[in-house]
Amino acid sequence: MASILMPKAVAVWLIDNTSLTFDQIAEFCGLHPLEVRSIADGDVATTIRGVDPVASGELSRDEIDRAVRNPAYRMKAAATERSDVPPKKRTTARFTPVTRRQDRPKAILWFLRHHPEVSDPQIGKLIGTTKATIEQIRQKRHWDMANLRPVDPVTLGLCSQIELDELVRKAAERKAKLAPPTPVDDGQPLAPAGGFSASED
Repeated sequence: MASILMPKAVAVWLIDNTSLTFDQIAEFCGLHPLEVRSIADGDVATTIRGVDPVASGELSRDEIDRAVRNPAYRMKAAATERSDVPPKKRTTARFTPVTRRQDRPKAILWFLRHHPEVSDPQIGKLIGTTKATIEQIRQKRHWDMANLRPVDPVTLGLCSQIELDELVRKAAERKAKLAPPTPVDDGQPLAPAGGFSASED
């Protein structure tokens, strides 16, 4: 199955516009059925706008109709030319259109609250912002701090879900490598300072 560019946004659209089961939506979008249920209940992804997979060419209307008629059927994503081409890796900071630059502080605040393991350079490269702006928001010194609300960068159109997932994965791996090893408890009592046991005078 071809990868879905914005799985949560597609799930939102399928929940709102079809009678598919949570299992069918979860299977197609690569999500857990409980996560799809939470989206339907409004517990998560409340700020994510739905994306029509039919309009984007990721899913055909026939596939949806077939799945609606048969709850056991699992939909298959439509093969596109884009799915066969590996995404080009960016080596420079992302260019952000002027109309969306005002949204970057919201994305920065979202990263600081939900993914503190992501470094400032990683945030800057993903959404095209500066270290100074990130630091201002971290220190609550940004000029519009009182009006800022955290919104994920995918919803704001600053990056794709694949880019965000990849960034969070790399940041988590980096954090795990830098974490100090957990001391192993072998069950033996620690000797007092000086090397003498408690029984020695």
